[in-house]
Amino acid sequence: MSKILIVDDDKIMCDALARAIKKTGHEVVCKFSLKEGLNEVASGYYDVVYLDVRMPDGDGLKNLPKFRKAPSSPEIIIITGFADSKGAELAIKSGAWDYVKKPSTIKEMTLPLLRVLEYRENKNAASQAVALNLDKIICSSPEMKRCLDVVAHAASSDANVLITGETGTGKELFAWAIHNNSNRSHKNFVVVDCTVLPETLVESLLFGHEKGSFTGANVSKEGLIKQADGGTVFLDEVGELPVSVQKRFLRVLQERHFRPVGGKREIRSNFRLIAATNRDLEAMVERGQFRKDLFFRLRSLFVELPPLKRRKDDVKELLIYYMTKLCEANNIASKGFSPDFLEVLTDYEWPGNVRELINTIERVIAESLDAPILFPYHLPMNIRIKAKQSSLGDAQPQLSSKSKSDLPGLSLNHMPTLKEFRENGIARIEKEYLEKLIAVTRGNVKESGRISGLSRSRLYGLMKKHNIEKP
Repeated sequence: MSKILIVDDDKIMCDALARAIKKTGHEVVCKFSLKEGLNEVASGYYDVVYLDVRMPDGDGLKNLPKFRKAPSSPEIIIITGFADSKGAELAIKSGAWDYVKKPSTIKEMTLPLLRVLEYRENKNAASQAVALNLDKIICSSPEMKRCLDVVAHAASSDANVLITGETGTGKELFAWAIHNNSNRSHKNFVVVDCTVLPETLVESLLFGHEKGSFTGANVSKEGLIKQADGGTVFLDEVGELPVSVQKRFLRVLQERHFRPVGGKREIRSNFRLIAATNRDLEAMVERGQFRKDLFFRLRSLFVELPPLKRRKDDVKELLIYYMTKLCEANNIASKGFSPDFLEVLTDYEWPGNVRELINTIERVIAESLDAPILFPYHLPMNIRIKAKQSSLGDAQPQLSSKSKSDLPGLSLNHMPTLKEFRENGIARIEKEYLEKLIAVTRGNVKESGRISGLSRSRLYGLMKKHNIEKP
C-alpha cells in the first residue's frame, strides 16, 4: 500500500479523486493549501503528491521543488484547470512526473498514479539490489540522492553520460563513481582536460600520431582514446573542446574507430564516454559554439549536480568526514566544533562549492592544531564577515549627503586610516571570541587558555582590555 497526498483547494475534486485512489488500496490524505501540504509532506512519508497550480496561498508550480525535497522524495503529478504548454514545460523541467489538465475523467487522473507507483517500486528494488561504491561522495540530501539514482543507472549500462554543475561540485568524483561501479572498472579511466588541450595538437593527443606525421613527431604515439580501450574516457569541461575537433569526435563516438594523425589504417577503441562541463551547452548550441548532434550524443544520460548552497543538509556530514580525515593525516587528535561554527558554515553560500568547503576545513585544521574545539573565530575572515553581515540582515544604511557629513568617521576629514580600521575590526572580533570562550568554559581560566592557546597572563590582559569579567 502506498501513501498519496492531494494538495488542491477544490474540495469536490479532492473527495472524488481520493475515493477513486482508496478503491485501489492506497492511503490518501487531502490538504487544501500549499502551507498545509508542505507541512504534511515534510512530516510524513508520501510516495506521490497530486499538486494543483493555482492555490489560495501561492503557485503550486513554483513550490514543486519544495515538495520534491521532502524526506521521502515523492513524485509529483501536477493537476491544473489552466493547462498550457509553458506550464507543462516548466513542470517537467522542475521534475514533475506528469501534467494533467482538469477537469478530466477519474481514469485519466489516476492512470499516471499507476505508472508512477510501478516506477517507484522498480527504482526501490534496483537501489536495494545495487550497493554503490561511492568513494569520497558524501551526501544525504534529496537533491544528491536523485543524482545517485542516475549513477546507479549509468553504472549498469554503457550509455554516454553528461555531468553538469558549477565548478567544485564534484563532477569528476561522480565520473569516477560511474566508472568504478561499472563492468569497466578493471580498465583505464582516462581523464581528458579540454581546457588545456592545445588546438594545434588536440587531434594528436586524442587519436595519436604516426612517426614523421608532423614536425617534432619523432616516434609514433598512442592517443588517449586508444588508452581507454575497454575502459572510460572522461572529457572534463567538454564545452572547451575546439569546434574544429567536435565533428571528428562525433564520428569516433558513433563508430568507435578512428585514424591517428598521419596514419593509414583505422584503429578501434571500445571505450565508454563520460563528459562534464560547467557551461550551458544548450545555449552554446544556439549560438553555434557547440554542435547540436554532438550535444545530443553526449547526454544519453544526464546528471546535474546542485551547488552546495542548495544542499545545506550535507554540510555537517561533509564537515565531519573531512575534519576526521585531515586530523588523521596531520596525526592530531580529533576536534569538535561549536554549534555556531556549524551554523556559520551552513549559512554561508559557498561560491566555490564543496571544493571551497574542503579547502576551508583544511586551512582551519592547519591553523588550529592545538584547539580541541573549533569556533567561528577559527574560520577565514571573509566567511566570518559574511556571517556577521547575514546576522545583521546585511543592512547597509543609506545615508544622505547631509547625514554623512554629520556622522564622525564618514566624512573625508574623519575617515579612519586603514590601520585604525583594521585594528578596530580585530578588537571587535577578539572581544566576541573571548566572550564566547569564557561562557563556554564558565570562567575556567586554565581551560580557556588551553582552548585558545593563550598564556594565563595574555588571557587576563585581553580580558582586561575588553572589560570582560569572569562569570
